[in-house]
Amino acid sequence: MLYIHHTSCISSQQTFSDIDLNILNESVENKLVAHEIIPPEISQNVLRRMGKAAKMSVGAALPLMKKIDSLDGIILGTANGGMEDCIRFMNQIIQYNEGMLTPGNFVQSTPNGLAAQLGLLQSNKKYNITHVHRGLSFENALIDAGMMLKEYPKNTYLLGGVDEISSFNYNIDFLGGWYKKEIVSNKDLYKVNSTASIAGEGAAMFIVSNDKTNATAELKSVHILHNEDPDYIIQELKTFLNEYLKNKTLDILITGENGDNRFLNFYGSVEKQMDKKTIILRFKHMSGEYPTASSQALWLACSILKTQSFPEHMIKKATENKEYRNILIYNNYKGAQHSFMLISKPV
Repeated sequence: MLYIHHTSCISSQQTFSDIDLNILNESVENKLVAHEIIPPEISQNVLRRMGKAAKMSVGAALPLMKKIDSLDGIILGTANGGMEDCIRFMNQIIQYNEGMLTPGNFVQSTPNGLAAQLGLLQSNKKYNITHVHRGLSFENALIDAGMMLKEYPKNTYLLGGVDEISSFNYNIDFLGGWYKKEIVSNKDLYKVNSTASIAGEGAAMFIVSNDKTNATAELKSVHILHNEDPDYIIQELKTFLNEYLKNKTLDILITGENGDNRFLNFYGSVEKQMDKKTIILRFKHMSGEYPTASSQALWLACSILKTQSFPEHMIKKATENKEYRNILIYNNYKGAQHSFMLISKPV
């Protein structure tokens, strides 16, 4: 489908610059807040107009964009974009009686403002699009990148997934029962038997193309589903693996298990389909739950294929696999949106 050459991730963990996945930073009040990392070339005048989502996007993307002489487009997935700026702008409408409003908050308030900001900063006037599909936003961005590369095989794209913890969205999801009422540390996320999860945010970026030379990973395929029947999910999983994995061994399964006991039946059903030699890992104690968390899972899969290692705190079931070549990511968002991603080490 496509090859991944360069990756970057800003999160609550040490996933940027001085990377150390063995260190697990702890959540605060059920939130895993991402670090703010800003490239030094961004001026303070530009920086002060950026919301958290824009800062994460720019911080994660610009180091990658510098490595490419000619970038043929920017493809992002986000469920909410700069929601915090959107709420600020709407509050100003009331506060100033539709008078002197701050244009910066308006510009940053729409989801497509993130990709647009990157295009403006790099004077990139080529393909620029944002996919907004709740828990499948990043997966749709992946599918779009694959379709573009099929049509334009020589092109190279920046692909990414970004979401922030905005007070508006956090409160809505908290009232909806998606975040835990009791304080639970991410280090104990899988030990507590209760509904809901903890909040997260982050930005993961990838340079993708059809060229496998020096590629870090190959994304074989992506499959998305809207369904609440575990049996249907398993049926689709079997079809997916038969078509794309064929007779090869699946070395690692990375699941989006998030501490919400309402969806353990989905993850348990998928895990039962795995071979005894397949290692099972979890990642949402590192990222928290947010709509495009699967982008961080893809970044982790690329890291595992590159370093041939992963931290012990990710392990749910360990085996004695000596080499990791094929990784499946299964993510579930609110029990209704599901995705499978198959990633392999380039041959």
